[in-house]
Amino acid sequence: MTSTPDAAGAGVSSVDASAPGLAPADVARVAAFRERAGLARLIDVHTHFMPERLLAAVRAYFDAAGPLVGRPWPIVYRQDEQARVAALRSFGVSRFTAMLYPHKPGMARSLNDWAADFAARTPDCLHTATFFAEPSAAADVRRALDQGARVFKCHLQVGDFDPNDPLLDEMWGLLAESAVPVVTHCGSGPVPGRFTGPGPVAALLARHPRLRLVVAHLGMPEYAEFLGLAERYPSVLLDTTMAFTPFIEDGGAPFPAAELPRLRDLGDRVLLGTDFPNIPYSYPDALEALERPGLGNTWLRAVCYDNAARLFTS
Repeated sequence: MTSTPDAAGAGVSSVDASAPGLAPADVARVAAFRERAGLARLIDVHTHFMPERLLAAVRAYFDAAGPLVGRPWPIVYRQDEQARVAALRSFGVSRFTAMLYPHKPGMARSLNDWAADFAARTPDCLHTATFFAEPSAAADVRRALDQGARVFKCHLQVGDFDPNDPLLDEMWGLLAESAVPVVTHCGSGPVPGRFTGPGPVAALLARHPRLRLVVAHLGMPEYAEFLGLAERYPSVLLDTTMAFTPFIEDGGAPFPAAELPRLRDLGDRVLLGTDFPNIPYSYPDALEALERPGLGNTWLRAVCYDNAARLFTS
């Protein structure tokens, strides 16, 4: 991989179509998308890297179309860790995350230790951490912050916990004070969980209004309600993971056309997310889907790079 200066700053990764496991046509499609939008590079705030044993379990769950998936979900990117990192770099992604999440108590600290090591050996990864609703939550988050965590992942559907659990109150206070973003799967897609939907998040934000919460998947399928929370709370952002793709638009959770003006107006608080590598279509499919609403190149540049660059340098 080589670096060349560009209008957005120095050190931009040039496209390497020879990255392991990549179709050269896909690399070319991403390059064409970036050229159309005027983007020298991308920042993807919703990508998954995790210990191989956990990743294998996640893949097996998707392969079996488990109950939280609810439909066939053929994962496209099954390369080893090094090849997956190389793929993102070849797409021009200059910063990405290592979203990982526990599904039971006692996992968060070891996952955070793994993520700290991954970030140390992967300089373009935004150091990611996680937590669970358990007595050690505040201590786990404080420890992760001390290790240098720059973003957290919270998955209310998989974790099956209430974000308003008293066990989490001190932890949310720490995160609000630190202004470290928390990418949160809180919408009820692809299927509802016990604690998904805008209600629990609205209650959380009422107690912690400065919390820098990133609503994953634009809040699918409760798009309008989560847009409303972003309009009410200036610290709330949204990510585009899976939004506008045929997989979602034709799969029962289309983004309402009537809400597009609100999404456009929130263009300074929307971030690119993709769910790479656990997606049932190619990376360029995810990017090209963002062109379909017709919100314009200024919106695309903000979403795909500028907003995240500002978020992680503030």
